[in-house]
Amino acid sequence: MKRLNEQFPRTGAVRTVITVLLAVLASAAVFAAGAGEAVPEEDLRGPVTVASKIDTEGSLLGYMIVHLLEDAGFIVDDQVQFGPTDVIRRAITSDEIDIYPEYTGNGAFFFGEAGESVWHDAAAGYERVRELDLEENEIVWLTPADANNTWAIAVRSELAEAGVTTMEDIARFMDDGSEFKLAASEEFVSRPDVLPAFEETYGFNLEQQNLLVFSGGDTAMTMQAAARNQDGVNAAMAYGTDGQLSALGLHVLEDTLGVQPVYQPAPIVRAAVLEEFPEIETLLRPVFESLDLETLQELNASIAVEGRAAEEVARAYLVDHGFVD
Repeated sequence: MKRLNEQFPRTGAVRTVITVLLAVLASAAVFAAGAGEAVPEEDLRGPVTVASKIDTEGSLLGYMIVHLLEDAGFIVDDQVQFGPTDVIRRAITSDEIDIYPEYTGNGAFFFGEAGESVWHDAAAGYERVRELDLEENEIVWLTPADANNTWAIAVRSELAEAGVTTMEDIARFMDDGSEFKLAASEEFVSRPDVLPAFEETYGFNLEQQNLLVFSGGDTAMTMQAAARNQDGVNAAMAYGTDGQLSALGLHVLEDTLGVQPVYQPAPIVRAAVLEEFPEIETLLRPVFESLDLETLQELNASIAVEGRAAEEVARAYLVDHGFVD
């Protein structure tokens, strides 16, 4: 047995008990030679506690890590869907969990650097959070996926086919007299770092008649409005890897001038765990390198739209691409 789903409160004391229990189970496997399925003692590794946030993509990536480690012979303490960002962040900095998928742009908030330009550049932001987290918390950021799960504007397929593929294309499209109407949340419209920042940087202006504003921030509502062409809406507030984008035929406009921080997903792991098991980095690198924006949109859609279990989708992707047997 390589995975333990513990049912008790996630405290440090409980984790210690779990670790001891897993070690006992592992030792028992060594002496189960009579069954003919014993795991050789030299091949037993772990336990490693894998966690994730409670959102769709967090669960998907968390289960990818779980399956990769299990396939490589690790005993895994599965804590996927552990909690929101603040909870899971405290857990890894207090050694309660060992590894989970995080987003590079959150480093701006973890380390009080919101507004700094470094977070708007994918490579620079990654290097910055990698340096800060290792120095201050002994946490290592591994290879990120080439995808950006940040504030975005997505458009209907006919706009994309007309050449509206980047944020820079909006002004040209509107200057030609074409109708552009955006469905967005009140926060997206009013926050100075979101729509006003896009407008100032890319040289367009959306008047009241160009907006359908929702009080809540649910991107499912804004994307559905664009997909249905509700009240003439042909663009929607979204997040870069939203699962419904692909299913609804919406296309994310590239933020070519880097107005928004870059949020690339990457596994982060306690340095002590990586020092003990350096092969973890080698196991995870090719998988995260294979995850681009479109791939994550499609995988998220399998969960959010088709209703498939995140664990099933994660496993199928790894098998189909030859990462696990």
